[in-house]
Amino acid sequence: MYKKLGIFIFSLVFIFSACDDGQKKDRQKSESEQPEKEQKKTVDVPDFNRDSAYSYVKKQVDFGPRVPGTEAHKKCATWLSNKLNEFADSVLVQNFNTKIHTGESKAGKNIIGIFQPEKRRRVLLCAHWDSRPYADQEEDPSLHNTPIDGANDGASGVGVLMEIARHLNQTQPNIGIDIIFFDLEDYGQPQGNQSRSSNKQDTWALGSQYWSRNPHQFNYSANYGILLDMVGVEDAKFPREGTSEYYASDILDKVWRTGQNLGYGNYFVDKQVTGILDDHLYINQIIGIPTIDIIALDDTGSSDFFEHWHTLKDNMDNIDSKTLHVVGSTVMHVIYNE
Repeated sequence: MYKKLGIFIFSLVFIFSACDDGQKKDRQKSESEQPEKEQKKTVDVPDFNRDSAYSYVKKQVDFGPRVPGTEAHKKCATWLSNKLNEFADSVLVQNFNTKIHTGESKAGKNIIGIFQPEKRRRVLLCAHWDSRPYADQEEDPSLHNTPIDGANDGASGVGVLMEIARHLNQTQPNIGIDIIFFDLEDYGQPQGNQSRSSNKQDTWALGSQYWSRNPHQFNYSANYGILLDMVGVEDAKFPREGTSEYYASDILDKVWRTGQNLGYGNYFVDKQVTGILDDHLYINQIIGIPTIDIIALDDTGSSDFFEHWHTLKDNMDNIDSKTLHVVGSTVMHVIYNE
């Protein structure tokens, strides 16, 4: 992912008056008289397996760079759809063609797993599964056209969601879940090659742009969405990303509060950073589903990405199963408590 957006968010502070002691006693008495109606039940959330998530990340990387049009991309697509089909009620592969930054047409595959299709209340979980064809952040210009492994940038989010899918198959939450692996997210215009396209921003996130205009189900809607991107490096920091804040601050609050309550406050930090262009931007703007991005960024305010972003060192050496667990466990606690 590449483009940063200049989004400025203003937060509101709501002040609620406290009830006096008499009101509290009355309320407590009423709750004790009608416990089933008033009191929230405890929810048992399955334990997220970090080793299983790690193995799903590694499996993708073992295919090689998942660049659309390559054999590695083809084989990984088959594995992803077959594995997801083991867990979901149904799986759809959305084949599409779109123009990349050079103007040529490129074929892509959005892979969609549907859980409990009868449920009207739904949550969308997503990540991109392709990897970047350009190592354009390498210091050596001769390496800029070399495809990258994309272990963190792509495979990490998919690995976490595949592990969540495994649990959804065994223990169903009270809501329907749709998991989408977007393609052609990372085929954006290479840096330093501005002349190839007059609309650089929209050369990114092509799969989510296509799906947002052509959802897999007529009149599809979800109550909200969570995008996972670059969620695998050690000691990652997930600040409150500006695009998420602008479109879905309440969902951001819910997820960050959940992570912090689980003891992951060192990861889910209460710092806002500049908005970025990622798949969630188009989901928010085109189909109108309020969607946030859990993405590792520099939390000092610059919104810089992780050290090996878009380089040949974005490989399994930098994937930490603890970070995968932090993100996966947080998302699972959110959806199982809906």
